[in-house]
Amino acid sequence: MSRINPFRRLTSAALFACVLVSGNPAAHAADGDAVAKQLFGQARLPAAIASEPHGFYSKGCIAGAVAIPTDGPTWQAMRLSRNRRWGHPDMIALVERLSREAAQYDGWPGLLVGDISQPRGGPMLSGHASHQMGLDADIWLNPMPSRKLSDREREDTSAVSMLKDDTLYVDPDRWTESHARLIVRAASYPEVERIFVHPGIKKKLCDTWKGDRSSFGKIRPYWGHHYHFHIRINCPKGAKDCRSQAPSPSGTGCDQSLAWWFTDEPWKPAKPAKPGEKPKKKREMRLSEMPAACARIIDAPAPSSEAAATFQPGMAVVRASAFSAPPASGVPIPTPRPVN
Repeated sequence: MSRINPFRRLTSAALFACVLVSGNPAAHAADGDAVAKQLFGQARLPAAIASEPHGFYSKGCIAGAVAIPTDGPTWQAMRLSRNRRWGHPDMIALVERLSREAAQYDGWPGLLVGDISQPRGGPMLSGHASHQMGLDADIWLNPMPSRKLSDREREDTSAVSMLKDDTLYVDPDRWTESHARLIVRAASYPEVERIFVHPGIKKKLCDTWKGDRSSFGKIRPYWGHHYHFHIRINCPKGAKDCRSQAPSPSGTGCDQSLAWWFTDEPWKPAKPAKPGEKPKKKREMRLSEMPAACARIIDAPAPSSEAAATFQPGMAVVRASAFSAPPASGVPIPTPRPVN
């Protein structure tokens, strides 16, 4: 018997079972000259049509997004006022699965989930350039507390940097083996395309990880990312209007490409403008410059409520594969570790 993707079922149900806010999706065609981030930043609910990402991670949108609940057995969503806990069903399934398996096998009590995407994706009013197709998610490096955080705490609590003072290196008093297991487990999932971390975190993993390194090439050093790590997944199968990033370079990445980050070159300030030259104002992306489907997605009707398009705990369990099994015995420390 073939498995049923429960999220696709949920999204399809939204087409027929939800009371739609508006009628004909083409009744109010979006203005192509409108600033894209204004349109997408103001959307409060997703487009109630079949789930599909369109475009690229930094220039795209998503139809049929679902929201991760604010609370689950092994996660809590942060910064609720941003309304950025929406994603493609595959992304939400992966976050739920990572939260569950990291708690079960890696000594990580639960995830604090940061930004995923807006209800219809697209550019944001502030913050990320990516996260536009519902295929990116930020996971804080703070372990989830044992109690439920209040809405106020979710706004005011700060993510904790893993770096020591003003250096590029991990603080050993903050970093734990569970941090390492969590990140390597996330990278081990086949649908994950990249994990972005601070160069200091990548170096710490390269210097100390004694387990399987077959997924290390996906763990990429990048500016920032010392207080959270960024998960990016591949375009879902059959998503014809979605463009994945080029594959990561072969190897573990524990080489000269990492050593470069510990030179002066990556951290040099931008060159000043020529004397008397006025800085150019960044032009805002217009809707007409985005994939054609994004105008239809902005115009599409919404489900009757947020609850109608929210992930239901437990649904991702039927999507689990052999990667959910406990790691094999007799492997080097730290154990348990992800199976790759």
